[in-house]
Amino acid sequence: MIAEYFTSLDPWSWQAISMLIGAGFLVGVINTIAGSGTVITYSLFMLMGLPANMANGTVRIGVIMQTLAATLTFKKAKILELRKGFFISLPIVVGSVVGAQIAVSIPHDIFEKVLAVVLIFMVVFIFFDPSKWIHGQQILNNKRLGWWQYLLFFLTGVYGGFIHIGVGIFLLTALVLAAGYDLVRANAIKIMAVFLYAPFALAVFIINGEVNYHLGLIAAIGNLIGGITASKLAIKKGAGFIRWFLIVIIVLFAMKLLNIFEVS
Repeated sequence: MIAEYFTSLDPWSWQAISMLIGAGFLVGVINTIAGSGTVITYSLFMLMGLPANMANGTVRIGVIMQTLAATLTFKKAKILELRKGFFISLPIVVGSVVGAQIAVSIPHDIFEKVLAVVLIFMVVFIFFDPSKWIHGQQILNNKRLGWWQYLLFFLTGVYGGFIHIGVGIFLLTALVLAAGYDLVRANAIKIMAVFLYAPFALAVFIINGEVNYHLGLIAAIGNLIGGITASKLAIKKGAGFIRWFLIVIIVLFAMKLLNIFEVS
């Protein structure tokens, strides 16, 4: 019944526009502070009639807007390490193009179930040694990145280009545990990396005709506002706040992927 209501909505009605902007705002906040917020607009687009592949491409518009706003905010606050962040982002960008190419032709239902299990294990890792998440590992952070770290970022980029949902969690995990960043600085680099790869992934979906500009641009208004709001909140509240926010999002997202709760 709920699904029928959404599919019957006129996409130009004030109800539809309000929901799109509101959903975009929530996504901007969640993605900027932790990750996996894209599942909200992803689900809304599908409820409004978009097939999964079209929703997958359309969400990228809002991702670009929210990460642009958040990147500028982190840079202004002098939290973002531009030079190292750029080198970290390079393999992520390359991987995202590969992942987007895969996404335009391969279904991901089974992969979502695997992802849910991985996310649950991530919660265990976060609790296992919280100090690594909050304070980082300075010795590791001072070292030059090795080939295995670049490979890890490349694979993360592949996933981000493929489906994007949850990529923020993977990036935060890699930046904290593999590169030694604390959560606040890792979050800033995560945002910049997504901002750099998102246009390339979007281009692949555009070329394949899998983007709905109307829904995507309206939701992007909310993404932009949410990105600005959340980046300021993350700077003010610090790593401890991000850690708990991240845990909640991981659990909810895993439940969604495992169909523990569904919209019907």
